[in-house]
Amino acid sequence: MRNKLLYILFFVFSANIFPQQFGKISVVTEKGIKDIPSYNREKAVYFSVKDFAEATSSNYYYNDKNGKIELKYENYLLKVTAKNPYFVITERETGKQTIYQLPTSSYIFNDVIFIPLISSIQPIEFAWGKKLTFSSPYKLIVGNKIPVSEHPFTTDEKKTPPPTSAFDITGISVSEKANGTLITVHSNKRIPSYYSSHKDSTLTIIFRQVNVDTNRVERTSLRGLVKDIKTKNIGPDTEFKLTVGKNYSTNEVMNAGSGNDILITIHNNLFTKTIEEIKKHEKWDFDVVVIDAGHGGKDPGALGVSNVKEKDVTLGVALKLGNLIQKNMPDVKVIYTRKTDSFVDIYKRGKIANEHNGKLFISIHCNSTKKKPTDVQGIEVYLLRPGRTDEAISIAERENSVIEYEDNPDRYEKLTDENFILVSMAHSAYMKYSETFADMLNNQFHDNTKLKARGVKQAGFYVLVGASMPSVLIETGFINNKKDANYLKSNSGQTQLSEAIFAAIKEYRDYYEKQMNAEL
Repeated sequence: MRNKLLYILFFVFSANIFPQQFGKISVVTEKGIKDIPSYNREKAVYFSVKDFAEATSSNYYYNDKNGKIELKYENYLLKVTAKNPYFVITERETGKQTIYQLPTSSYIFNDVIFIPLISSIQPIEFAWGKKLTFSSPYKLIVGNKIPVSEHPFTTDEKKTPPPTSAFDITGISVSEKANGTLITVHSNKRIPSYYSSHKDSTLTIIFRQVNVDTNRVERTSLRGLVKDIKTKNIGPDTEFKLTVGKNYSTNEVMNAGSGNDILITIHNNLFTKTIEEIKKHEKWDFDVVVIDAGHGGKDPGALGVSNVKEKDVTLGVALKLGNLIQKNMPDVKVIYTRKTDSFVDIYKRGKIANEHNGKLFISIHCNSTKKKPTDVQGIEVYLLRPGRTDEAISIAERENSVIEYEDNPDRYEKLTDENFILVSMAHSAYMKYSETFADMLNNQFHDNTKLKARGVKQAGFYVLVGASMPSVLIETGFINNKKDANYLKSNSGQTQLSEAIFAAIKEYRDYYEKQMNAEL
């Protein structure tokens, strides 16, 4: 016998193969021998999960009321549910869950949960991190720790078991925040579309063209803003019904980056300013526009063809736009985050906007691609939301990289999808205004500039997080495209861009004031 090996010997109490329904397994370890219950069904051996954990000195939690047991290993948790063919494997560090489907369900007798021996070896190996070798007659040898390179379910750099569920939506993760609840819907399939509505105390969300494993998703007696979650399959679609508490404010459903998961953010009203509250306690007249010229000083931004620097283009457009506002809207104050070739920390830009009680925040940038030069052209308008495409994520990462020039870049928490429930609260009262202004900008760019209008998109920009007001970020053409670059560096091109932005501001001001007067 090798040192540090556990020998689990299975003794069957008959000359025939598994003639009895119940038997015992002798678990032999370095600490001694323990007998645990076994069960035979259709020539397959099942064994008691709880007794197996005790025999192998594994930590576990058993909820006999709900018929669930969870084995607690160093890196993973393995959850088993009675009368269910699925194991739920949770990575401790990230909380990521993967569903492993067995060929048959687990069983429960007298509050003891039994799982099939052969098909349970791989998921236990993975969760435990130890080698399990089965050999006849019914011997399971538990070896030393498995090197990462030899883990089962090898898929990519990080070893994870493959999702084998027959369902598209295989589970959820619920996380309580100070200002709401974040629900991550785990899916094996990209969900093409979804719809949400709220009435009384029920939030209904329909996911199109997917089905759900209701046993893995439904929740009861939750203690946060969401009280319970019920699901059902309706034809080809899935319906979620969430009972929410009296502090419910708003919700948002969004794709989690480039993966299949969906994020549902349920906001409470404890930290949310409604438009009505803003009008009661703050001056709501459209009297301050904040113009943010991206980059500056030691941060040149993107470098384009013909030695064009992003910081120069953004400042030129910003100053021209400010002059148009001051000339044609004398009652509106213009606040610049910078008026010279100077470096301003990202967090200070939002701080400047808030301190001056801005009613609109416009951050001006230039687009770029890794390929230089590029054939890609056009203007894009961005809202603060998680990026839905690899392109949007890449643009946000490039713009956010400015923090490398700052003295304390650690002050910025990474804008993961999960963190958007925190930052979106400050913007929830303003989102429809941001969306309206973004559409007006895109239309003006389409009608009144020589550049292609590429539409309204979304991504996670640090500079938009800090400004608690309607906000957009404009990518004014691709600086590494020769045609766009020549347009952007020219006085006529910058003038045309500033005029289009100003026209959108005029249109938006009329809309804003009508909305405010209608809500008085």
